[in-house]
Amino acid sequence: MGYAYDFDAILRNFGPLLNGLELSLEIAIAANAIAIALGFLIALMLLSRSWLLRLPATAFVEFFRCTPFLVQIFWFFYCVPLLFNVFLSSRALGILALGLILSSFNAEAFRGAVQAVPREQIDAGVALGLSPWRRVVHIIFPAALRLAIPVLLTNGILAFQTSSLLSLVAVEELMFNAKMLSSKIYRPIETFTVVALIYFAISLPISQLVNWFERRRAAAEG
Repeated sequence: MGYAYDFDAILRNFGPLLNGLELSLEIAIAANAIAIALGFLIALMLLSRSWLLRLPATAFVEFFRCTPFLVQIFWFFYCVPLLFNVFLSSRALGILALGLILSSFNAEAFRGAVQAVPREQIDAGVALGLSPWRRVVHIIFPAALRLAIPVLLTNGILAFQTSSLLSLVAVEELMFNAKMLSSKIYRPIETFTVVALIYFAISLPISQLVNWFERRRAAAEG
């Protein structure tokens, strides 16, 4: 028995997918903002001479990098309220979970970038009488951010795509609404094909931007 494709059914019911996409982007952008700030701080802790700073930072990075994303998301949604008596909205928990997950990856990107900052720039800050904190804010962070942009953008794509896992804890993002729509109109092939194309259409330009940054850096170094 042949299957009659009907993509018009998706166009007629595109509102829920658009709403879900809006929430997915909101979560991904907020998680990236958290991950850039926290990832840089964790990178500084990883590079610290004090083991009191290195040890918790290393444990944080290894935990999030060595456990499945889905387990981490479930832990946040079901364990945080019970352990800490903190009750946040599903959207806020999703942002927090993805932000911390992404921070562990950004920390490694920033660590390599900080180590690649030319020593002459830091010495210039010392010569100007800048305090260690001001050297971090005005010299090290901007330079490291420029060096880490390709990896940070790649991790940003990962955050956007990983947000689909939040559908399993009833966050009404793109994938959750797609499942609801598929059950409503009985068009799973068309629904999930369109959703895959949406993820692809948003991720591909960012991926090309990453390639552009890498080519530009290679040309500058060459």
